[in-house]
Amino acid sequence: MTLRIYPVYSVNDTKFIFLLTGIPGKEDVHLWISIPFCLMYVISIVGNSVILFIVKTDPSLHEPMYIFLSMLAITDFALAISTMPTTLGIFLFNSREISLDTCFAQLFFIHSLSFIESSVLLLMAFDQFVAICNPLRYASIFTLPRIGKMGLVFVLRGVSLIFPLPFLLKRFQYCRVYILSHCYCLHQDLVKMACTDITVNYIYGFFLTVTVLGLDSLFIFLSYVMILKTVLKITSHTECLRALNTCVSHLCAVLLFYTPQLGLGLIHGYWKSSPPLLNLFLGYISLFVPPLMNPIVYTVKSQQLSARIIRMKNMGHEHQFYSGCYIRDDEI
Repeated sequence: MTLRIYPVYSVNDTKFIFLLTGIPGKEDVHLWISIPFCLMYVISIVGNSVILFIVKTDPSLHEPMYIFLSMLAITDFALAISTMPTTLGIFLFNSREISLDTCFAQLFFIHSLSFIESSVLLLMAFDQFVAICNPLRYASIFTLPRIGKMGLVFVLRGVSLIFPLPFLLKRFQYCRVYILSHCYCLHQDLVKMACTDITVNYIYGFFLTVTVLGLDSLFIFLSYVMILKTVLKITSHTECLRALNTCVSHLCAVLLFYTPQLGLGLIHGYWKSSPPLLNLFLGYISLFVPPLMNPIVYTVKSQQLSARIIRMKNMGHEHQFYSGCYIRDDEI
């Protein structure tokens, strides 16, 4: 039996680095794997930017539903940007090393943005609930100042709850293999590499999961229970389907966000012997799929957004046509 001894490093050691992981065993084709990742980033950034541009420039879309959609687009845009440097660094340039401070900064942005996205999805569920269950009070509840205050509160909640994590991690000494499970930094990954007592981090991480993701998902579920009860009382089958159809986009966004998050939580908390590829796969889905799919789903389901995009496209073709034409003075 061989006794393997790992060196102990403190966070103050200037040589201390972590190694990120792309897809184990596929290092020789990382360059080819980078192509779909690049496409995902391009679609995510362009799609969310288009939604923000349309909502900002079209006064008819300055309504609570589209303002909440803009909040979701901003969060998805920032989430894509926060993972892009390390992900493309691994797959394009095989750059696996990341310093401790950079790792702390990345996990802060990833976790805080994930909590903010959870909050935005909760606000959108509340918006659906009021619009269907109490439409007469909708305009008085969702005023623009109140929407701004709700958004600010949830941003501050996400940032303030994650703010202690880098400092809790910074007090550790690390004595295990310094290879992270993903191509980005997560709190649960770094905790597993500490050779000191992690009880405080474990309790605080569990507290965050329950009070943010747990409560938000519970309130979203209760909102849809009330929505379903109200919709089933509608006698007209057509009106019932129309009311449910307004919730499809939000339900897709909720499932895309919470399903992989729940899977990762169960794996890290209770299924220690889970296959590494399953953990890796859920990690990629949880951070890459929502920013990619949310703009597509909302654009397809929203007639106003899709009509505005088609109009922009037609205007672009017309501008291209007229800019390529030469009109002589004697033809005017």
